[in-house]
Amino acid sequence: MRFLVAIPLYNEETYIERVLACAKNFADDILVVNDGSTDSGAAKARAMGVEVIDHPTNYGYGRGLRDAFDYAARRDFDVVITMDADLQHLPRYIPSFLWAIPDYDIVSGSRYLVPQPEDTSAPGERRQINSAITDILNHHTGYGLTDAFCGFKAYKVASLKHLDLREDGYAMPLELWIQAAAKGLTVREIPVSLIYVDPTRTFGQNLDDAKRRLAYYKAVIDREIKRAGLAPAGEMLTCCCGGADEICCTPKA
Repeated sequence: MRFLVAIPLYNEETYIERVLACAKNFADDILVVNDGSTDSGAAKARAMGVEVIDHPTNYGYGRGLRDAFDYAARRDFDVVITMDADLQHLPRYIPSFLWAIPDYDIVSGSRYLVPQPEDTSAPGERRQINSAITDILNHHTGYGLTDAFCGFKAYKVASLKHLDLREDGYAMPLELWIQAAAKGLTVREIPVSLIYVDPTRTFGQNLDDAKRRLAYYKAVIDREIKRAGLAPAGEMLTCCCGGADEICCTPKA
């Protein structure tokens, strides 16, 4: 089984060398997708002998993942494992993904499945939005997810060919979940550590506001539900966000 480890990169020069040094203990083939970084992260990756794809500007997290998927397909990899460049995903979990992926189309890390020794606390607002969006996805997909947003995943490259992913931004994983369910892809979650190196990091693009971020996520899910025909409009969920202590999702009347 040939596998590729793909790492989206955006201004992570502080961490990238440590991430790559550790990942090289578990993977021979590593790809960095440099999404318009303005720092030296991509140069550091190249200096370590890692393949780098450069975007001329910041296209978005989803675009970076799509480019990694395309790279893996063109080079006949069987599996692509995605992980972040900021030390939030520990490369030592890579063998766990490889062990599980033969029996599933997607193996997704969950930071909330089983507590891990390295766990830190998630920022309250992010945890609540994650929970709310995960509930929506489970309502429509039946996957029983515990962590909709974890970017530490393994995918069978052949299975990805069934999907038509278009979202460039942070909501691409939500688009993926809906399409995966519509295509009947099999999914398993495995536990990974919950690590927030810098809880103050921003999302950019006006998404630091919780209401706007939740509305964006919900709009992408609604769009994909309609595209996939997973549920009539009357069964969709609606969300409200009244601040850090009030995020809820309920069926529409």
